[in-house]
Amino acid sequence: MCAGALGAQAVKLPPPPSGADPVLSHISAASLRGHLSFIASDLLEGRGTPSRGLDLAAEYIAAQFRRTGLEPAGDDGYYQTAKMLEVEPATSGFELRVVHGERTFQISHTEVTSRLQRALDLTDAPVFKLAPDAQGLANLKPEDVAGKVLLADLPAYATVPRKIRKLFQTVERVHPALTIILTTRTPAEIGAKLVDPEKRSNDGPERLVVHNAELLKWAAALPAGATGATLTLRLPAPVETPVTLKNVIGVLRGSDPVLKDSYILVTAHYDHLGTKTGGNGDRIYNGANDDGSGTVSVVELAAALAKLAPRPKRSIVFMTFFGEEEGVFGSQYYAAHPIFPLARTIANVNLEQVGRTDSTEGPKLSQVTFTGYPYSNLPEIFRTAGETIGVRVLSDERYGDSFFDRSDNISFANVGIPAHTLAVVFDFADYHAVGDEWQKIDYDNMAKVDRMLALGILALARNPEPPKWNVTNPKVENYLKAWKELHPAKP
Repeated sequence: MCAGALGAQAVKLPPPPSGADPVLSHISAASLRGHLSFIASDLLEGRGTPSRGLDLAAEYIAAQFRRTGLEPAGDDGYYQTAKMLEVEPATSGFELRVVHGERTFQISHTEVTSRLQRALDLTDAPVFKLAPDAQGLANLKPEDVAGKVLLADLPAYATVPRKIRKLFQTVERVHPALTIILTTRTPAEIGAKLVDPEKRSNDGPERLVVHNAELLKWAAALPAGATGATLTLRLPAPVETPVTLKNVIGVLRGSDPVLKDSYILVTAHYDHLGTKTGGNGDRIYNGANDDGSGTVSVVELAAALAKLAPRPKRSIVFMTFFGEEEGVFGSQYYAAHPIFPLARTIANVNLEQVGRTDSTEGPKLSQVTFTGYPYSNLPEIFRTAGETIGVRVLSDERYGDSFFDRSDNISFANVGIPAHTLAVVFDFADYHAVGDEWQKIDYDNMAKVDRMLALGILALARNPEPPKWNVTNPKVENYLKAWKELHPAKP
């Protein structure tokens, strides 16, 4: 007998809505395991953007949409194609030298990840070290770094994502001649190399990532402020290669004569980090939880909801994005080139990291969290669905607010659509590491979460009232403004 069975009272859950049984019974742990064991397999080599593995994943997703009977909704069947540029630094003619007193550091191009979209030439530029805390970021002034190189030390990988975001905001504000980011590893948030030619600018902040242990040790010993060091850089113009990338889109048309012309977006990103460029042992970032789990959940939900007869009242768009790890490129592209009118799109439910339950904070079973929970009434719809299935739908201010603008939902919130990301865990031991593999997923829990999602999506599709931003929450001011621009008041 399992521990805890004695003396426990069964929780009586409300019955699912009429007609939902075929949907709920279709969602299974075995089906999710089958999909994810391919999407996160070594064959797909980490689904980097762009890559052969990413294209294979797109073909698999399209095949599943086709099997389910979704209507293709792209410009090329199920594909919405996007013309992008892959930018690689030129290696010939590169020089990077740091001089401090009698000490000189010569940095090889192999130790540098460039985020510059043009050539740059600096000679003996003064180096200014950024204080590594929030106060140092807040107190930095443009005049402190005018014409100088800003040196930022990021050795603690576990806290890199949040630090990077704050750092980039500061760099954009003070605009140094160049920012050098020092780290022993190159996380995806820094190492991205994709450029949208429609949005490129030569006026943006210039930055290089340098992963040189000796320079990192030297910088760590320096006090914040002017260092007395100088930097010389010869960086040729990068090599640009045109690439075609794909969002994968299928639509389940609604059945109501009026509501069928309104749309719910159910989304996830199908890309990940690709492979390590060097080192021994496992080099593939399989990305099973991040975000293979969200991808296969979109596929499973599409197949389940297609079982309904009649179909849901509103149209439901199932979509997987390229390039989230590079900077939410796929979702930004859709928001700029929508297939369905944004003004008729009532909500975005984005799925991230819904497969693992082994959070660094402890097990997360039968529970999920919406980012930005109090920003709109959308999460409340799913809370009610969770009560039916036995899944707690929670708000988490620590992660919920800080992660709201770090996934694809932000691309839709920025244009006014109530949009949230749902996750089971935010941080787990293999986050952005090669150990995030399909065997570590809790498929029974993921199936339970997906059943809750199916009921919540059905409730959205049946409700004549669309979700609304919370007008009393000051954090939604910009999103509410964008919503009003989408829906101008009638005279």
